[in-house]
Amino acid sequence: MESYPGPASDDTEVEDPSALTDEEHRTRRAKRRADSENGEAAAGEPSEEPEISETAHDQAKDYGTILEEEIFQGMHEMRRPAAGLLLSGLSAGLDVGLSVLVMATVVSIMGGNLSQPATRLLVAATYPVGFIFVILGRSELFTEHTTLAVFPVLGRRATLRSLGRLWALTYTSNLVGAAAIAAMLAWIGPALDAFMPAAVATLADVAVRPRWPVILGSGILAGWMMGLLSWLVSAAQETVSRIIVVWLVTAAIGVAGLHHCILGTVEVLTSVFLGVHSLQDYGHFLLWASVGNAAGGVIFVAVIKYGHAVRGPQRATLPSPGESPRPQPTRFSAPSWDLPVRRGGPGRSPRAIPRKPRSESRADR
Repeated sequence: MESYPGPASDDTEVEDPSALTDEEHRTRRAKRRADSENGEAAAGEPSEEPEISETAHDQAKDYGTILEEEIFQGMHEMRRPAAGLLLSGLSAGLDVGLSVLVMATVVSIMGGNLSQPATRLLVAATYPVGFIFVILGRSELFTEHTTLAVFPVLGRRATLRSLGRLWALTYTSNLVGAAAIAAMLAWIGPALDAFMPAAVATLADVAVRPRWPVILGSGILAGWMMGLLSWLVSAAQETVSRIIVVWLVTAAIGVAGLHHCILGTVEVLTSVFLGVHSLQDYGHFLLWASVGNAAGGVIFVAVIKYGHAVRGPQRATLPSPGESPRPQPTRFSAPSWDLPVRRGGPGRSPRAIPRKPRSESRADR
């Protein structure tokens, strides 16, 4: 709260600062600076409120800082309760399936009107839709954790058991969500004439047709790019830049036809539910795509990026084994909200209003 007419009581309602937008934070800081300047003019005392530079966060991060953020984020995810990970992973599996809805619709509408290369480019441009929803929505996607969750293990801040737990929960919940959205698409799509079954069959055929060495190699490349995506999203400063990064990386996966185990699950299972492909086709795809995605993220991103960051001139400061993960940084640093602040008269510094414990206050009344 900005000010209080008198000492705080039990009935004082303290506003939650996390509910405020960046614009509201900036407006309130400007108001406090103006009040402080008015107090200076009256009493000639300097203001105690520090200046907050809104451009400080626009500076590029070095790779040591990026690694620190990745480690803290990975530690945070490993310490989440199983129920939270399962629900977040379920949400990611559902959300990523929206890419298949858009791609199948585009193929159905434009497939006969454009050349095959033009249709392929258009489908690749819509491939990132679900990934944007997942990554900006902070849901748990298995292919992102093939890199993010490995950093704490490499830094000896987490165990292989914790990594296995996180992978198992996110992978399983991702597949459940992907299967659910696939069943929904197989029913709703043809019923609404949103897309033709042949369009989904075309997308699924790209995933199941190659032999297993090809799917494995393609999965490695896709896992490599998804791990790189996790690193680049941490390096990005703004939401717009993150959207661009997600779009560029995932569109490259789409245009190359690389195998992503979760999005591919939606494609293939939708075709299975429509009676075009079989569960054997799905198992063939899922096994080798999953192995490839995990290997690509771990080897080509986690191991190499970690070694580069800890041995370079800008070495990362790794957290101690018992240190709690840092809270996620925000764009603007907000003032402390631990205690409400009451402004004094002109020439008086802001002071915290002490509060009595709730039990003591009730006794007084």
